[in-house]
Amino acid sequence: MLGDVRPGKRRSWWLREALAAESRELREAAPPLAGDARADVAILGGGYTGLWTAWHLTEISPGIRVAIIERDICGGGPSGRNGGFVTGWWDELPSLVERHGVEGGLAVARAVSAAVDEIGAWTKRHRVPAEYRKAGYVQASAAPAQDGGWRAAVELCERLGVGEEYVPLTADEVAARVISPVFRDGVFMPGAATVQPARLARGLRRLLMKRGVTIHEGTVAGALPDERVDGRTRIPTRSATGDGSIAAEQVVVALNAWAAQRPGLGRRLVTWSSYIVLTEPIPHRLEKIGWTGGEGVTDSRFTLHYARTTADGRIALGGGGGRAGTGGGIGKSFTHDVGSAERAAAGLRRWFPSLDDVRIDDAWGGPIDISADHLPFFGTLDGGSVHFGHGYSGNGVGPAWLGGRILAGLALERKDEYTALGLVGAAPREFPREPFRSLGARVIREAIVRREQAEEAGRQPGRIVRELTRLPRRLGYHLGPKR
Repeated sequence: MLGDVRPGKRRSWWLREALAAESRELREAAPPLAGDARADVAILGGGYTGLWTAWHLTEISPGIRVAIIERDICGGGPSGRNGGFVTGWWDELPSLVERHGVEGGLAVARAVSAAVDEIGAWTKRHRVPAEYRKAGYVQASAAPAQDGGWRAAVELCERLGVGEEYVPLTADEVAARVISPVFRDGVFMPGAATVQPARLARGLRRLLMKRGVTIHEGTVAGALPDERVDGRTRIPTRSATGDGSIAAEQVVVALNAWAAQRPGLGRRLVTWSSYIVLTEPIPHRLEKIGWTGGEGVTDSRFTLHYARTTADGRIALGGGGGRAGTGGGIGKSFTHDVGSAERAAAGLRRWFPSLDDVRIDDAWGGPIDISADHLPFFGTLDGGSVHFGHGYSGNGVGPAWLGGRILAGLALERKDEYTALGLVGAAPREFPREPFRSLGARVIREAIVRREQAEEAGRQPGRIVRELTRLPRRLGYHLGPKR
């Protein structure tokens, strides 16, 4: 199904394209850290959250000394591999209201929607060629078992006076945007967009360095020390050019899935992989299936299939049916798993059987960090100088702008509309200790995949599989199918 394409052999297509547009001088402008360095704020992680945090810090406090420590290159993790969906959280409104109350839930949903527009305005203002396109997002049912999965969110949006943000579609209205023999009715989020995700990350990197932010790529940050010295936290670092350290008054941990390995943070996360396949350019075939508006499209599985078109007429389709990690580690199962990539390819063929002859040009995978309630959370560790944000659960492109603004506010000890959001300080429940965290995630993840595959094929899942998929919600975790 993948032909000769094998995930893990090279960086994502998004990132290769973004790097090819950079000069060698720019690519090498963030050397590894060797020796000791100082900063007002040290940020661990050069993905969206870390980069946006640095951007907001320099906006709020010009002249502040900010240093970013990144073990790979900026955008080398999920920020340069994701599907490029920039969406709001109106589909999550029931969970937001349950967690934060009506006013608090609406405040978060509105803040995330505003972030979608802020990213678009930012790319235009700074001439970052991230291919931002605000064309909305379609969620369709792709099997009878998926019917009406959005109904509770639609009804709540209507009841709270924001019904225009999340609009139900008939099957004919879905087909007017994209034609698939398996799509049924659905729902539309007009305030959503898509981007070329790696171009966004690398554009942030370039502009931050222009603002004087120091970035050290190829540098691994060690454990956070228990004590501060002279009012600073000194973090050991390691790179190919030698050992060193970064000392800062404030530290921001923006490690996404890699935070699952960190003491004090990992118990609130599990890690799963998601894989994307990319077709050859097929602009004329897209016209035949009516998909010319640029909308992002997903089905309604928990292990979501998500797809979008590219500027040169390709389809990029991803699937969250990958494997769960072990002990918080990020190994080759997140990047080299042919089976998970094949599952994504099978999703593409199922949606669009008329494209069975279309060549798949690329496939890649990466980790996503899952929280107990499927929403990110932000806060400050004991001591008051180390701040964190993670748990985007595969939907972080838009929320990372907001997360960066929250973390910048926390690092600057500001009390404002962003640090007052319910996402701050209200950590979700912990997962069980190891080995039960990893073992449970792997078993339940596979059960969910098997159940949803059976339902799509018109089969009734076995009783053991059904009961396993229901277990997380019975234990109070907002994970897995809702019924």
